Amino acid sequence: MFYRIMKSCIIAPLLKPLFRVWVVGAENIPENGAAILASNHLSVVDSIFLPLYLRRRVTFLAKSDYFTGKGLKGWAVKTFMNAAGQLPIDRSGGKASEAALNTGLGVLSRGELLGIYPEGTRSPDGRMYRGRTGVARMVLESGVTVIPVAMIDTEKAMPIGKRLPRPRRLGIIIGEPLDFSRFEGMEGDRFILRSVTDELMSEMQRLSRQEYVDVYASTLKNKIPANTR
Repeated sequence: MFYRIMKSCIIAPLLKPLFRVWVVGAENIPENGAAILASNHLSVVDSIFLPLYLRRRVTFLAKSDYFTGKGLKGWAVKTFMNAAGQLPIDRSGGKASEAALNTGLGVLSRGELLGIYPEGTRSPDGRMYRGRTGVARMVLESGVTVIPVAMIDTEKAMPIGKRLPRPRRLGIIIGEPLDFSRFEGMEGDRFILRSVTDELMSEMQRLSRQEYVDVYASTLKNKIPANTR
């Protein structure tokens, strides 16, 4: 209920007049049942605009830092993330990755939509980076279809390091669902996981028309000063 109120009565009236978003392929979102929305990740506002223009609720897995801030700002961010349907996850790897996987599978088991950024983090320069295989494992373990999504120009509306967004026209392209049922039961094969991930990333790149870089975005980010990420 709180999610619907925030979306229809608070967020939408504020943002829609400022950001005239065009959407292509909304009919590819199923009216019911579980599915994974795998999107490129250009800006922190990606998790705001995609749910805003879909009829169904989307639950995103968000880094836990958004939920642990202190003071009034920390409370405001946490409240907004909860209202936007985001779940906190630890992205430090190891057992944390397993916990994140189980959190995502829990969302899908309830027949809901799950939003995932296969790159694992925002692009530091607008290019698309190598996908993490966690998304492939989730696809194969859940048995649901995965829908590629391309966010367009959101990095221009909210550049990294900026506190306030810049009103401009944005786009969302939703591709046709991909079916990987031919790999059922192979989620333990790392070569299959890489193949599924690469096929998904290729379709996302086709939709977004971003330049593709075959390294992890986090590898490049670690070389960039923290205050410019």
